[in-house]
Amino acid sequence: MLRRKIQKILEEYFRNGSNKILIISGARQIGKSFIIRQEGKKHFKNFIEIDLIEDKNGKGVFANVSTKEDFYLRLSSFAGERMKEGEKTLIFLDEIQAYPQLLTLLKFLKADNRFTYIVSGSLLGLALKQTLSKPGGSIEVIQMYQLDFEEFLWANGVGEDFIEHIKNCFENRISVTPDIHKIILDLFKKFLLVGGLPDAVNSYIQTHNIVNVRSAQKEVYQLYKGDAGQYDTLHKLAIERIYELVPSYLENKKKRVVYNSIEGKKNARSEQYTEEFEYLSKSGICNEVRAVANPKFPLIESEEKNLLKLYLNDTGLLTRILYQNNISAIMDDTLSLNLGAVYEQVVCSELTCHGFPLFYYHNKKKGEVDFLIDDYNTLSAVPIEIKSGKDVTRHASLTKFVNNADYNIKQAFVLSNDNRVRIEGKITYMPIYYVMFFTPYATKGSMLF
Repeated sequence: MLRRKIQKILEEYFRNGSNKILIISGARQIGKSFIIRQEGKKHFKNFIEIDLIEDKNGKGVFANVSTKEDFYLRLSSFAGERMKEGEKTLIFLDEIQAYPQLLTLLKFLKADNRFTYIVSGSLLGLALKQTLSKPGGSIEVIQMYQLDFEEFLWANGVGEDFIEHIKNCFENRISVTPDIHKIILDLFKKFLLVGGLPDAVNSYIQTHNIVNVRSAQKEVYQLYKGDAGQYDTLHKLAIERIYELVPSYLENKKKRVVYNSIEGKKNARSEQYTEEFEYLSKSGICNEVRAVANPKFPLIESEEKNLLKLYLNDTGLLTRILYQNNISAIMDDTLSLNLGAVYEQVVCSELTCHGFPLFYYHNKKKGEVDFLIDDYNTLSAVPIEIKSGKDVTRHASLTKFVNNADYNIKQAFVLSNDNRVRIEGKITYMPIYYVMFFTPYATKGSMLF
């Protein structure tokens, strides 16, 4: 059983209640249903689960429900014996995007206050667009992701004291000892292979067989591709094509989406594929990183819509596509291979899991920096450069960036496999696995990270 950070949120919701219905949003196959089911059954005598995708593809019992009375009637047709004690009954609406009209119904179910509800959704943003009457103040949406690196460490039996020691080193800007670095870096490289999809992690923990891990990842990858047509037939082929092209974009030097490669149209532009990109990001199967030429806080005000990078939601999916069952590329740092795409992918996934909106710096005259994030304490941008090779101090664009007085940069980071933590001016060099402690808000003093 995998331990997840979201368990604390669920426990609080189930124990103390809320004046809102909790919705857990996120990509499919990241463990939403499992963790809700597990925690829900702990706290409620009666647990009623409705898989709305299964219902839509089957009997369609809830297809035309529009009132709470009709909802209760249809629910009672298969769960009536469990609807007797309201305070002891939890109703779990799984994958609510299958029936967007049910989102409107949530506010009436909550106002009726007959049962406790919890909801999951994989395309909540798109579903809400199709909802004429929004549930407004009746819902609270929490985003869930695949396992991050810290959760992967838990799954591998790494203790809290060990992780806390590494966190203390991170916060005090000191290096861990060489023996600890060797242990944690080895686990980090395995994380690059396995990723954070629960099926892949469970397969690794149970078998330590890369073939089994890759098989689990392939199933999820095919599921994500197949889901495109389920929600929007008109854009299905373009969505599938973009999703297939993401690894090749990441292998290119600039790593940006090449619009004319999608359908072979000359002079294709980003606005022609707005809905496709929206699907890929809001479904949670890809992470968007937008360009910023003039990095002023908040970064979203300066983003450039036409320069886009796309990353897969999970690093294991990328390494399966790039290296299949060959683990030496990652585990042995094969010198003939450029692992930049993989290292950028894992940082992108980690920062996204931790709640950061992501951007990158692009300036035709001054170069590029891999990632930019907002520092909400100093009200400035924080640049992050990723190094997969040995020469971690070569970063001409980053140097120009931090020295530009107009940008008001307070701190910057270079992440690599190097164990040494050191600060040179505004730039802090640290091991790449320290990214697991980056959070959007200050945890020590006035420092963001």
